[in-house]
Amino acid sequence: MRLIDDAERRARLARRHALAPGHRVGTVAEGIRSVVALHATEPATPYLSLHARIDGFARAAYEEELWERRSHAKQLAMRRTMFVFPRALLGAALGAPSSRVAAQEHAKVVKDAEAGGIAPDGPAWMETARAAVLERLAGGAELGAAELRETVPELAGRVTLFEGKKYGGDMHLAPRVLTWLGARGDLVRARNAGHWRVNRNLWARGDEWFGAPIAPLDPQQGYAALLREYLRAFGPATETDVVWWFGATKSAMRAALRDVAAVEVELERGQTGWVLPDDVDPVPPVEPWAALLPALDPTPMGWKERDFYLDRAFAPEIYDRAGNAGTTAWWDGRIVGAYIQDDAGDVGLVLRPGTPVAARRALAKEAQRLGEWLDGERVNSLYKSPITLRDT
Repeated sequence: MRLIDDAERRARLARRHALAPGHRVGTVAEGIRSVVALHATEPATPYLSLHARIDGFARAAYEEELWERRSHAKQLAMRRTMFVFPRALLGAALGAPSSRVAAQEHAKVVKDAEAGGIAPDGPAWMETARAAVLERLAGGAELGAAELRETVPELAGRVTLFEGKKYGGDMHLAPRVLTWLGARGDLVRARNAGHWRVNRNLWARGDEWFGAPIAPLDPQQGYAALLREYLRAFGPATETDVVWWFGATKSAMRAALRDVAAVEVELERGQTGWVLPDDVDPVPPVEPWAALLPALDPTPMGWKERDFYLDRAFAPEIYDRAGNAGTTAWWDGRIVGAYIQDDAGDVGLVLRPGTPVAARRALAKEAQRLGEWLDGERVNSLYKSPITLRDT
């Protein structure tokens, strides 16, 4: 097996994720494809991820792709995480990871509807609600969850969840039914009725939004199609990486690796990685580069085994216990810290001791570039790198 060492893996990351100057891209579509799909759990993350990869990025360009051209869409998929997918990959997502999520959501809502006395037959109640929602949205309507709940009687119902917990209480089932319909592809998250830093997505019928239904692929075909894109952007990746990123079973991902004819390569630390069959040739190095990435950006969230770009002892300063990354500061292919904003919206750096002077200077320029783009607007994230919470 050919050895792909850590240095080459970092060069691949810099080039393919459009992070190093000279390798940034010019369009939203290219920026999204560079990492397969954008994480969109937090509303601002897609914008900030694209800003890091596109010189002169404008928010309107991203919104045009989603809402006017409808070439991309938000979709609940791998690990029950929200992503922005290219339309060409929606069939694969719907047939594989989203189908898995939809089945899990259906089972949970059915259980709660029956236990809460909403309906004696949970599956029948959900099918009735599904038909009513689709009828209400027919003709191109775009409505928020609250309006759908108020105008579709079939969605009515509250159940008590997490009794005794601070976050427990009586909760509407309607949003969860809509989540299930979105995971199925019956509904799509349409325009955002809120600010770009706030999620208030309206719901629309998927078939009407796109002009025709998005046909789900067979699950095995769907996983193979997505894995091909993942390895193109993130390869080499270990089996652990692949299983974690997809949130799928080992058997499903081993079948997908066979289906794409993935090739084994040797990695450092005695690991085995996988690449596409046409991706074995060496990749040349790049000049040292700096980048600031938002919380949950696809790059730091792309691998489970991160030693090639992150000192293991430093990892707890960047990732929480669930493996979620806050903001990150990158120098020459490694995470060296994070960034923060003060009350005035200015971007500051929180870097680990020993970060080279050249890195600090380059990252300061990136902080200035990001600060100018934000123009005083503050982005609040639920996911914070622990290093930013400490007294530095």
